Amino acid sequence: MTDTKLPVTVAIPVRNEERGLAACLERLARFERVVVIDSGSTDRTCEIARAHGAEVVQFAWDGKFPKKRNWLLRNHAPSTPWVLFLDADELLDDAFCDALARTLPVTPHVGFWLTYDNWFLGRRLRHGTPNRKLALFRVGAGEYERIEEDRWSNLDMEIHEHPVLRGSVGEIDARIDHRDDRGLEHWKRRHAEYAAWEARRALKLRADGALPTGGRQATKYRVLGTWWLPMAYFIDGYVRRLGFLDGWAGLRHAWLKAAYFRDIGRRIRAGTDAR
Repeated sequence: MTDTKLPVTVAIPVRNEERGLAACLERLARFERVVVIDSGSTDRTCEIARAHGAEVVQFAWDGKFPKKRNWLLRNHAPSTPWVLFLDADELLDDAFCDALARTLPVTPHVGFWLTYDNWFLGRRLRHGTPNRKLALFRVGAGEYERIEEDRWSNLDMEIHEHPVLRGSVGEIDARIDHRDDRGLEHWKRRHAEYAAWEARRALKLRADGALPTGGRQATKYRVLGTWWLPMAYFIDGYVRRLGFLDGWAGLRHAWLKAAYFRDIGRRIRAGTDAR
């Protein structure tokens, strides 16, 4: 461990996150800068952020581009070489920080895929479909993809949009703890919003004749809405990727994710985002 600060701005988009924000911020002492992007929280979120030395900026979404992360990059560009977008329920440890300290000074890459350990129903899911995000990249190397929408949902932060970067991308092996402990009903409500967004996105791409033609996004939108995707996702995560070893939590998580894809398919086939 070293006293040298990591040349990274940790950017944390929030709204009413007083429940878990302190635990997240307590792990960030090794970073040069921490910024909390708030969307009008009505609880103690901003007070907690400032008490832990974080800078707080306020964001009000008008339902169109840009959303929260791109807004920060465009209006409050980090002064550090790197930016890491972190959710308030994601916890870093020294192993992750050590990996950054070894990697960032010598890397030729402009961004990194990060892997997360999900907690579900109070249990760490050690198996199943991995959770990965391209959440760490060089400032100025790009931003999240521009998707023209007119308030398809109440999601004011880029959830499904991916960073589009100019340069090569690597991977950080150390993992991040994702501890969403707000309960099953919150998980279901959130994924209903995700499903509505994904369906609207797929329908617009098809209507515009603009489906991606290469890479992971092309595969995703080719199969999204098919009748067999939910069961294929369940079999892949629960059987092939050994999700059954996580017991009841693993079964429930795999089944609910399959239901999520069924919901997207239902919306796409109906041609609306009706609930």
